[in-house]
Amino acid sequence: MININLIRKAKKNLSGLVEKTPVIKSHSLSEIIDGKVYLKLESLQKTGSFKLRGSTNKLLNLSNTEKKRGVVAVSTGNHGKGVALAAKNLGIEATIFMSKLVPKDRLKAIKNLGAKVKIIGNTSDEAELEANQFVKKTKKIMVHPFDDPFVIAGQGTIGLEMLEQFPKLDTVVVPTSGGGLIGGIALAIKTIRPKVKVIAVSMKEGASMYQSLKKGYPVDAKEKKTLADSLGGSIGINNHYTFKIVQKYVDDFIVINEKQIASGIKFNFENHKLVTEGAAATGIVVIRDKLSKHLGKNIMCLICGANINSQTYIKTIR
Repeated sequence: MININLIRKAKKNLSGLVEKTPVIKSHSLSEIIDGKVYLKLESLQKTGSFKLRGSTNKLLNLSNTEKKRGVVAVSTGNHGKGVALAAKNLGIEATIFMSKLVPKDRLKAIKNLGAKVKIIGNTSDEAELEANQFVKKTKKIMVHPFDDPFVIAGQGTIGLEMLEQFPKLDTVVVPTSGGGLIGGIALAIKTIRPKVKVIAVSMKEGASMYQSLKKGYPVDAKEKKTLADSLGGSIGINNHYTFKIVQKYVDDFIVINEKQIASGIKFNFENHKLVTEGAAATGIVVIRDKLSKHLGKNIMCLICGANINSQTYIKTIR
């Protein structure tokens, strides 16, 4: 069962292994909403994204026998980097399956962390099918990118830090894909402060969690090319945890188009001097353009990652 105790235990487990990332005030966004907006910079985490938290917590909870077998992950980049570094830190062999859509800079970064990499298919779903077969043959341990209690609890430690760093918090805005990040954060915050509003945001095309919530049950979504590429992939029709958590705790779900995502990346550069990937710019747009009726006056926006290709970044901020 995923609960606040599992998240608090994860916080203790992760001490010294992940960064307690800083929070900065956004003066430009604060002025727009006539309140206070703070940015939680998971983009400054050791791997450039929040994923290290969940991956490390998962690996710490493996048995010695499981650790000796090694671990497997399917990734668009950030999860792979998180698993690769967590495995390196704990002396565990890691194999990462990736699709051809993953940017080459992320592929290189994962290899540099010592993990084995296998490129399979044109989507994360195709890579996942192959990875599952590999796990059956080798008996290695699959580290799911989001739908796992220990991964969710690891990401939930961000929620605990948010409350510590901004006690007057009344709203959080979180980029959303499979739901492990927002699920953990929402569960942590809502358990302690039930009145805090939690707003999810994703890209307009291929947002599996958004489509699932509209249907009322988990559905697959066709993965499409997007600036917010780390938000791609389906939550899985056999989703065990994240869909129910998001359905219970998230107050609003906003989707934005590619032009808006690009404007968010540029806004972060011009107003905050931050390099952010597309996913990390989505929450900025929700606040800047006042896209949710649940926005309060004391907001924290999660800047989830900084892993963007330099050429894409330069083209976007021009």
